[in-house]
Amino acid sequence: MGVTMDGTKQQRRGNTRQRIQDVALELFAEQGYEKTSLREIAEHLDVTKAALYYHFKTKEEILVSVFEDLTRPIGDLIEWGKGQPHTLETKQEILRRYSKALTDAEPLFRFMQENQATVRELRIGDTFKDRMRGLRDILMDPDAPLTDQVRCVSAMFTLHAGMFVMQDIEGDLQKKQEAVLEVALDLVTQAHQGSDRPA
Repeated sequence: MGVTMDGTKQQRRGNTRQRIQDVALELFAEQGYEKTSLREIAEHLDVTKAALYYHFKTKEEILVSVFEDLTRPIGDLIEWGKGQPHTLETKQEILRRYSKALTDAEPLFRFMQENQATVRELRIGDTFKDRMRGLRDILMDPDAPLTDQVRCVSAMFTLHAGMFVMQDIEGDLQKKQEAVLEVALDLVTQAHQGSDRPA
């Protein structure tokens, strides 16, 4: 997870269940999900396998719990968004919060990208796609022109691309995140203005 995650790591360290999740995800990412055993996870945590077993019976359980915990903010965001007026402010706020949720869950998404077979097998991908559709439906006006619908979907994928594609580009991480968010906000703003135009 490297240096950037240290802040979150410190806060999470007190909680055994979360420590297991963090270490497991790190090992899954480093050496692949298939090659990682529960015993190895226990060794890295310096706990007995029995202690680990108290929290999780299988590595599938660990991965699914990581996924549920780290994407819960996205589920909460969709619930919040559904209850809000369909204004530009709502859409912009959703993108801001979504950007933060993606940043917090970055190690998980990197794992998902690199272990697509596992993600398919455990059906995590399906849940994630449902969440993407939920967000899309809040951001997009179904009766907007197709180009504006594409802009709204592109705003979401801009944030995704920012997470993976921008990592190799030189520059300060926070500045890159801000630039990515700005472009996503521009797209939604443009699409929203389009829907206000007379047909």
